[in-house]
Amino acid sequence: MRLALPSPLRRLFDYLPGKGLDVALLKAGIRVKVPFANRVLIGVLIEVVEETNVPVEKLKPILEVIDDAPIISPMLLSFCQWTANYYQHSLGDTLSWALPNLLRQGKYPDDNKELYWRVSQNASLDDVRLNRATKQKKTLRIVMQHPHGLSQGLLQDLEIQPDTLRRLQEKGLVYGELRERKHTPHQGSWLIEPELLANEEQEKAIQTVSGSLDHFQTFLLYGITGSGKTEVYFQLIHQVLQAGKQSLVLIPEINLSPQTLYRFEKRFNAKIAVIHSNLTDKERLNAWQQAKEGTVDIVIGTRSAIFTPMAHLGLIIVDEEHDSSYKQQDGLRYHARDLAVVRGRMENTPVILCSATPSFESLYNVEQKRYHWLSLTERAGSAEKPKILCLDVRAQTMDAGISSQLQHLITQTLNAGQQVLIFINRRGFAPTLICHDCGWICHCPHCDARMTFHLKDHVLRCHHCDYQMSPPLACPHCQHVNLKPVGVGTERTEERLKVLFKDWPIWRIDRDTTSRKQAMQEIVETVRSGEPGILVGTQMLAKGHHFPNVTLVAILDVDSGLFSADFKACEKTAQLIVQVAGRSGRAEHKGKVLIQTHLPDHPLIIELIDKGYLAFAQHDLQERKEANLPPYSHFALLRAEAYKKEQLDAFFIKAHAQAELLATQFANNVFEIFDPVPAPMERKAGRYRAQLLIQSNLRPMLHHFLSQWIQSLEEMPKMSQIRWSIDVDPIDLF
Repeated sequence: MRLALPSPLRRLFDYLPGKGLDVALLKAGIRVKVPFANRVLIGVLIEVVEETNVPVEKLKPILEVIDDAPIISPMLLSFCQWTANYYQHSLGDTLSWALPNLLRQGKYPDDNKELYWRVSQNASLDDVRLNRATKQKKTLRIVMQHPHGLSQGLLQDLEIQPDTLRRLQEKGLVYGELRERKHTPHQGSWLIEPELLANEEQEKAIQTVSGSLDHFQTFLLYGITGSGKTEVYFQLIHQVLQAGKQSLVLIPEINLSPQTLYRFEKRFNAKIAVIHSNLTDKERLNAWQQAKEGTVDIVIGTRSAIFTPMAHLGLIIVDEEHDSSYKQQDGLRYHARDLAVVRGRMENTPVILCSATPSFESLYNVEQKRYHWLSLTERAGSAEKPKILCLDVRAQTMDAGISSQLQHLITQTLNAGQQVLIFINRRGFAPTLICHDCGWICHCPHCDARMTFHLKDHVLRCHHCDYQMSPPLACPHCQHVNLKPVGVGTERTEERLKVLFKDWPIWRIDRDTTSRKQAMQEIVETVRSGEPGILVGTQMLAKGHHFPNVTLVAILDVDSGLFSADFKACEKTAQLIVQVAGRSGRAEHKGKVLIQTHLPDHPLIIELIDKGYLAFAQHDLQERKEANLPPYSHFALLRAEAYKKEQLDAFFIKAHAQAELLATQFANNVFEIFDPVPAPMERKAGRYRAQLLIQSNLRPMLHHFLSQWIQSLEEMPKMSQIRWSIDVDPIDLF
């Protein structure tokens, strides 16, 4: 038996079947419990073989066959094998991404039964044991209101804790009852709200995709912000539902899931499941199983949802396809957008990639006729495109990053009963704490980064390793007490806005204010009420939010994205500007966007304002073509880190030499192997980091090279001190 085990080792493992086990009944995709070194692991059967390269006396028998039928379907198994091969990752670890945590632990999937809680015959609210147990008494009252039983799925909605029910059960006041879960076929209309009347461009896009709903085709749906891209794929999802099939919708951020789910539930009379990393293990397993069994019609999820099994998949949608959140940055470094296309091809299902600022890779694939281009160039309804203004702040008086002209525009907007959005892509009160006397700057002791000062918590925090410390009372270098926070973050902007506009509400959205569950949703709902006020935040605001009463958007500091060693920096900056600008004027009021910059003559800013994102993209793509940069060539990055710099240097000397030697075996110099270099942030969380870049114009040759090179890296001695990984198609070089 050949198994894939959850191990970083890029190989399969052979085991003997247990005594009395009929191997003819075993199928690929079942889980098996096996001994591994001094542990017990849960592996996945890949194939039953009669020969092995391992001496038979060294083979161990399996301990247990967990599943009677494959838990991973043949299609999903092939999909994971493709993913592991492409991203040069362990198949066993890749399969772990495709299984909910409880299944990885060897637990059994739900047996189609659901737990219901009922009141015991002699239960009473007057029970003396409840006199001091107010939570238990309240819970008992709620269960009493459900004489036919309270389902486990309603507990969270009713804010009932499972521990409270268990205590009531111990007192004999309630009991649990397992019932068969019934799946009732859909009846009636799929729509709760009627579809909106599509304009000419929307109708053309809908009709084009409709003709491909029975086979694989990738579409790039470009639409300026507010042009009605969502309505296009809503109407297509309706067609998929009518055909009795399921839709998979990927979104870039967990914080977008509540509002996305709300819009879907408002439109469709369908069963919808949400899958993301903030779910409990049980919730994740339930959603996974319902999708696998075909009892949910629509699955909405973040990047990991691409591995969700679906019984009748009919459409895959990747919203905001340009977003870097779709790239997993550790472990299995996959890109969910690219895997969506691969899965669509494997399942003969159409794929729609949607964005107002398409990635250069997708635009390149349109150029190569691999993707079909769909375009929405006008805002839906009566909404007009916002007017974009560029403000040269070199001669402006600035107050915490806010120019006097911007203050005037904010006042006008608030007095008109409208809302303002202030964008600054930096958390905290100030990015630097500096000594005014000697120039000392507070750095993180574990990273090559400055500590950010957070006023509310009165702490210095490293945003890279999360190290925290109290601000020093005096400068550690010169002992003077004249320490000043320098620079502007969202917290400082919020504090200053509260002084300048004290009669108006200020809402801040960043990682610090939205860490509490439901916090993001509460702020968004408050803003959507339309009350005049100021919304300040980071790029979390740029992703798909609809604020109808926002008419003024201000981008405080765009210059930091214009000077970077990353070849994708200009693309990312342009996307951010356009996405943030798109939050303005999305309803009947015309919007205005103000970009504060010290570089008003920068070509990127001029081209974006004068000609738009597509013109900028075509210009930048031509420059990449001339420089032979992705997507016109292909990158793979070897990343490594160690606590001791000399160990890291020794590793890269050997890795580089092996790469150079291996490259000589390929004809025509198809690879460019760059010298190892320190990472832009060389030390992070106490570890030194470096990287080595491989470039090739031939993707298949690059993967063939990588598979051989990785094997030689794994065989290098004394590797325990080094953590290394291969990043295929890196989205940045940091």
